Amino acid sequence: MHLKGKSAIVTGAGRGIGRDIALLLAKEGASVIVNDPGVGRGGEATTERPADDVVAEIKAAGGKAQANYDSVSDYQKAGAMVRQCVEDYGKIDILVNVAGMLREKMIWNMSEDDFDAVVNVHLKGHWNMSHHAIKYMRQAGYGRIINFSSDAFKGSVGQCNYSAAKAGIIGLTRSIAKECAKFGITANAICPAADTRMMMNDAVIANQKRKLEAGLITQEQYDRFFAGRGPEHIAPLIAYLALDQADIINGHLFHVEKGRINTYMFGDDYKSLFNDGSLFTIDELIERIPTTIMVGLTPVVPAVKMQDAVKSGEMKKAS
Repeated sequence: MHLKGKSAIVTGAGRGIGRDIALLLAKEGASVIVNDPGVGRGGEATTERPADDVVAEIKAAGGKAQANYDSVSDYQKAGAMVRQCVEDYGKIDILVNVAGMLREKMIWNMSEDDFDAVVNVHLKGHWNMSHHAIKYMRQAGYGRIINFSSDAFKGSVGQCNYSAAKAGIIGLTRSIAKECAKFGITANAICPAADTRMMMNDAVIANQKRKLEAGLITQEQYDRFFAGRGPEHIAPLIAYLALDQADIINGHLFHVEKGRINTYMFGDDYKSLFNDGSLFTIDELIERIPTTIMVGLTPVVPAVKMQDAVKSGEMKKAS
């Protein structure tokens, strides 16, 4: 097990990408707080409790997990969620911010509430969770934060609220990396592509067709969008970034989907790592990522291997 003895929070973990991440982290030995308020795609209240199902699945497989039903947009409840992890498992090593929602409208039709609700869950939610978790991580001299952005950071028609929040998450992540590296904490951001209720519905499908017909995307991009990209293909990269030996990767942005992982350079694809469409394994990523897609990237923080720096006394725990 690659994460034995670690404790983690995964937000938005009741369905889709978050669910597969929680399952894999638990399989690799981490104790997991599975957060999901059970809301609809647009943040509307429901009576569903998908977090319970994921917790049951983890426990049935012999893992450790507890459910949490609060919204990451609530500052106080975000703090309580972090405390739950520390109280139940003794610490918080890993924070994976996946929780999100969508309210798609053109900017002239978008209400203030549509904008605020999306920004509060995505950008403020990421800040809330990171703010509270880092207080404990600093004291421990260790932490892994993995934030979920989106390729929508480049701009997305009908999603100005979502695009703005996702671009903000990249800036937030790079700032955390710079502020917290000396405490043994890394922060990286992910732009995933997977078939989930966030990505695939009638409106999204129709929008992709319009983009193809208007020449805004290529046939190759269109075909890849509908190639059956399961959320399970996202989880291995997250587990890899949560490892001790991923400490040299800090402040970076990755795109990940079935059979493909790539880094970015100023918003454009930089270097890519491919396979035949099978699941990447954690061991494979340990071997291949440092010698392929990370080569040539300008470090966001000084490229000091944290484990070595902690041993030599260059990095210190918070006083």
